[in-house]
Amino acid sequence: MTREARTPAAPVVGVVGGSRSDFPILEDAVAILAELGVPAELRVVSAHRTPDHLFRYAETAAGRGIRVIVAGAGGAAHLPGMLAAKTALPVIGVPIPTQHLGGLDSLLSIVQMPRGIPVATVAIGNATNAGLLAAAIIALGDDALAARLAEWRSHQTASVLDDPSNDSR
Repeated sequence: MTREARTPAAPVVGVVGGSRSDFPILEDAVAILAELGVPAELRVVSAHRTPDHLFRYAETAAGRGIRVIVAGAGGAAHLPGMLAAKTALPVIGVPIPTQHLGGLDSLLSIVQMPRGIPVATVAIGNATNAGLLAAAIIALGDDALAARLAEWRSHQTASVLDDPSNDSR
């Protein structure tokens, strides 16, 4: 095995959460990206506790090869918006479910970005869709990934059509 074959590819999707407690949800984005062959990193970047770290992450992401950022946040949910304010990369927000409001607070905080600083937003807790959206964005310039994504979607369609409840007997 050559050295290149053992060296993992540099991440092209940055998946970040405000704390490690967000990881159980955000790992779904990393998993679907891995299934599609898209290298990703998973990091803690807190908008409130480490704002300088957040700024550095956002400002250096493109230079490190990151092409899309998936950011999960709960409660006040400032992480996706602050990242979007500091980078021109596409940012996809994942509202993290919260104890008292079930994630509605997170959803509204992320989806209500001011004009000029867009953040794409998926459903509460749906990091899988965030990963799929990140892959679709990258696939615009990657024919092999576009083919893998199309195949993944065709399997989704087949799983519904092949369900025994659709048997016409």
